[in-house]
Amino acid sequence: MKIVFVGGGTGGHFYPLIAVAEEIERYAREHQLVQPKKYYLGPKHYDEKALYDAGVKFVYCPAGKLRRTKDIVSRIKNFFSLFSIFFGALKAVFTLFVIFPDVVFSKGGYTSFPVLFAARLLRVPVVIHDSDSTLGRVSRWSASFAMHIAISYPEAENDLTEKQQEKAALIGIPLRRQLRYNPNPEAYTLLKLDPDIKTVAVLGGSSGAEFLNENVLDALPIMLQKYQVVHQVGKKLFDDVKKESESFLRTLSDLYAYHPFPFLNAYYMRALYSVADVIITRAGSGTLYEIAEWGVPAIVVPIREEVSHDQKRNAYAYARSAGGIVVEEQNLSPHLLVSQVDTILRDEKMSSAMRQKAKAFSSPKASEKVAKLLVDILKSHETYSS
Repeated sequence: MKIVFVGGGTGGHFYPLIAVAEEIERYAREHQLVQPKKYYLGPKHYDEKALYDAGVKFVYCPAGKLRRTKDIVSRIKNFFSLFSIFFGALKAVFTLFVIFPDVVFSKGGYTSFPVLFAARLLRVPVVIHDSDSTLGRVSRWSASFAMHIAISYPEAENDLTEKQQEKAALIGIPLRRQLRYNPNPEAYTLLKLDPDIKTVAVLGGSSGAEFLNENVLDALPIMLQKYQVVHQVGKKLFDDVKKESESFLRTLSDLYAYHPFPFLNAYYMRALYSVADVIITRAGSGTLYEIAEWGVPAIVVPIREEVSHDQKRNAYAYARSAGGIVVEEQNLSPHLLVSQVDTILRDEKMSSAMRQKAKAFSSPKASEKVAKLLVDILKSHETYSS
């Protein structure tokens, strides 16, 4: 039994694949099945350790990204990307022919296209999952031949034809077990926080969010008079933020603690979710579903639509379903940020309602549902071939 995983470029595409791979391994072990061979095809590992821990073998397969912007630089990059797409498709056809998996599971994104093209050509069954409230281009295309379509927001069904909707199921986003609700009793000690002070968490993503970081830094002199702040800054931006925050915080007294981190792994994220009273975040779907899983009130600041066409829609879809507050970039200011945090943390009734709505929106069993579906396909092929 063999399964190919594809989809990457960002953690939002990659880590749900890991969550499903882990559940497949667990399901096979619990039901005394032969462990399927698992492969991840893409231009890079993204997280080599996560693949290794999930028992997934990396196989190189190039891919090209077509950018939506129409400036001259993007046009030139798109031209050269066509070659990567072409060679990626050739490599994917050869690789899938050699592996000949029983099923391909795709998370979408530009890295998925060559493999999905090869799967269609070789008639390998395909299951797709899309994390956003509107389907990406690759997901829309592959929905026409996929056996099953998993979506994360009800709004995504609007991008499917009536026939495709019959194959679709709303399941949410597969989350790794390390990030599911399971409070860490040592979280305050681990993060060096005071349990008697409200905690504000700021999630700028693994690569950071410069505009959000700047507003948070400007808000710190006011915010730290009332709260303690844990800030995932992003690896690329960490040194600059740390230097800037130290320079002005040194001149201020009687402030609570500010804890910047370049990146928080799953262990530290579990600790942060355990203690956060409110979270300020971008609108990546994976992060939003993690926040919902833990039932934490959220202030969502989506990336501008011209940069990411998904985040604004995700933010408002989440706000409707899970009760988050959306602040668009053009409206964001340090004072507004503090005001929104104050509104949530000073109103216990509002905070409690947001927590309940977020928990109701969460999908803790999504990875198990996808894993079982894929294992059923694997077993049916094994039965048929025998």
